[in-house]
Amino acid sequence: MDKIVYKLVYNRKKVLNPRGTALVQVEAYQARKKKYFTTQVYLRPGQWDARRERVKHHPNADRLNRLLHEQVECLESLELELRQSGRQVSLETLKTAAKQQDSRRSFIAFFRHEVESASVKDSTRRNQLTTLALLEDFCKELTFADITFECVAAFEQYLRAKGYHPNTIAKHLKHLKRQVNSAINKDYMEIQKYAFRKFKIRTVESKHSHLTPEELGKLESLKLPGSYNRLQHTLDAFLFCCYAGLRYSDFTALTPSALSTAGRRTWLTYRSVKTRTEVRLPLSLLFGGKGLRILDKYNGRLDEFFRLKNNSNANKQLQLLARLAGLEKHVTFHTARHTNATLLVYHGVNITTVQKLLGHKSVKTTQGYANVMDMTVVHDLEKTAGRRARRE
Repeated sequence: MDKIVYKLVYNRKKVLNPRGTALVQVEAYQARKKKYFTTQVYLRPGQWDARRERVKHHPNADRLNRLLHEQVECLESLELELRQSGRQVSLETLKTAAKQQDSRRSFIAFFRHEVESASVKDSTRRNQLTTLALLEDFCKELTFADITFECVAAFEQYLRAKGYHPNTIAKHLKHLKRQVNSAINKDYMEIQKYAFRKFKIRTVESKHSHLTPEELGKLESLKLPGSYNRLQHTLDAFLFCCYAGLRYSDFTALTPSALSTAGRRTWLTYRSVKTRTEVRLPLSLLFGGKGLRILDKYNGRLDEFFRLKNNSNANKQLQLLARLAGLEKHVTFHTARHTNATLLVYHGVNITTVQKLLGHKSVKTTQGYANVMDMTVVHDLEKTAGRRARRE
């Protein structure tokens, strides 16, 4: 029987899926017949070079090209094994052998392939690879058949025993569930054996960590002498996020063009990285214009100001800053956003206005801040008591 010839083809059916992408497949040709094997790689039309059979103009092009050619090499190796075993080699026997190989294929390998070939942010990829590392620590060899209800429950117990917070455990289980769903959609697993059918991922209501006015004041007045001066940039960025209510991802995505002037007021306009909602902030009216004074400090160096270390390292620096300021509270960059919302509510800003300033799609999300700080209750009661005393 003739040698099988392999090539990579893109969008064989000339139809894009709802996401505007199409599948890359391995085409196997023998005796005027063809069989196709999925690569699990989906691309946009402009991301494929048909002549060179390569991915192009993709942020992970090098990684994807390695994955694609590894899959071709796997089929060539499988064909060689069939020939060496004395079996007849045809497209049908190759397809059958590939399916049998897939059924024994490591779920760990599948998980890694899915994460490395996905078009996601680097931070998302790192989070998913963290889940994969924990799964490998839990059990180094997991086949698709191993992913059962009992396996998922045991993995949850393993994470609990390591001391992870319930919501962190839920995050890792959601990453696992995502890959199980992908394996089912790509016919590596049977939907009848879906491990998450009766498994409930549990979360607990998280409390927003925020700074009180006094705690914020300690950071505002913090002096950083000597070697600690290197932390000034991180401190200024954190305080700016407190005044503007920005997430870390939104702050580091800013450019000087996000600032504009209209009617003597400086506006910050940005599109949220997380929700894609456009937000417009009148910086001169927020917290007495403190955010503007920080921007003035970095005049001519705003591109540098909006660039920070990765979120993890920036948070480590914030923890050091918090200790230097005498704060016992755990402080992260997201604390700035919660602080902004809490203090706005505390000072009587309407909840729907706070919703717009934070870029929340639903006011229900914003309402979570209305009961965050006991001082808010005291403040409201004091205002009520004051009005009553004046009437009397």
